[in-house]
Amino acid sequence: MTKPFSLQPLMNLAEYRNDSATRKLGLLNKQQQSTQQKLDTLLEFRKDYQTRLHEASRNGMDQAELRNFQQFINKLDEAIRQQTKLVEHSKISTQAGRNEFDTTQRKLKSFDTLQQRHIEEQKKVAKQSEQKALDEHTGRFAAYKMINAEDQNK
Repeated sequence: MTKPFSLQPLMNLAEYRNDSATRKLGLLNKQQQSTQQKLDTLLEFRKDYQTRLHEASRNGMDQAELRNFQQFINKLDEAIRQQTKLVEHSKISTQAGRNEFDTTQRKLKSFDTLQQRHIEEQKKVAKQSEQKALDEHTGRFAAYKMINAEDQNK
């Protein structure tokens, strides 16, 4: 009879934690991409607005329009600074999530290795048990044949 893998509850826990870390890393990656896309959009918008300011300056504009352009670009610059901080924070969080995922992967692989060793050991024990039973059967059969041969010789 084979013994159950004694570390199965710990392996189940490692699988659960690995699944959780996988989902978390997926969310963190998605958040990082989203924050980066927002930053890229802001940078592109600022570039376009700066181009419009230069064109309007060449064509002539009054002081109020120039001040409005500059105020809006300043607001864009502040939004870009804030979004850049969010991107950096998101990168740090994603790296932490990646580290957690790597740790759970290593633990899970360790338990899997132990489980495979256990399975191989159980196969070995079962094979030895089968061989022992076969040897006993063969021995009994040989003894039976000897007794029958002796009985026939009498």
